[in-house]
Amino acid sequence: MKALSKIVKVGGSLYDLPDLGARLTRWLGSIAAQRVILVPGGGKAADIVRDLDAIHRLGEEAAHWLALGMLQVNAHFLARLLPGACVISSPFASTPLGILDAIAFAREDEADPERLPHCWEATSDSLAIRVASIAKAQEVVLLKSVAWSGDDWAAAARAGVVDGHFPRIKQRHPQLHVRVVNLRTWPADGGPA
Repeated sequence: MKALSKIVKVGGSLYDLPDLGARLTRWLGSIAAQRVILVPGGGKAADIVRDLDAIHRLGEEAAHWLALGMLQVNAHFLARLLPGACVISSPFASTPLGILDAIAFAREDEADPERLPHCWEATSDSLAIRVASIAKAQEVVLLKSVAWSGDDWAAAARAGVVDGHFPRIKQRHPQLHVRVVNLRTWPADGGPA
């Protein structure tokens, strides 16, 4: 099977951008990739689950699956913004621009001992790395509302740029290139696509 070129996590903090669809389309057009899988971030939808968990003490297991359901909703939201994109359940779907259905992916991945832990520490940042490791992708790009340079992912986690599980999963895949792009300021920040 042909390796995927890029896994791109679209941070939920970007969902309030009125021009998100156009901005994502321009950014995707600026990268050299044969195939791209977008991993939706949780944003305010995941925060709803966090609040419900805090109020009702749902527990991390139940909250995990509810949060993945919110990522599924966000995948369909992104598909509405990006003509030609489709929601996929597997990173091996043959489409040039797929948007991951996180709950379908997680159900399929559940039996694997390397699956993500069912806790708030592992968010869509870690999910993007997990998808990349299975798909044998060359690169993960985290589109966010913040910038980060360098490869000290433990420092990035302490700074709140990536989730707490991210440094551990990244450490298991040292060959995988990961970078953060602030899509709010791109391309004005002069950084690479």
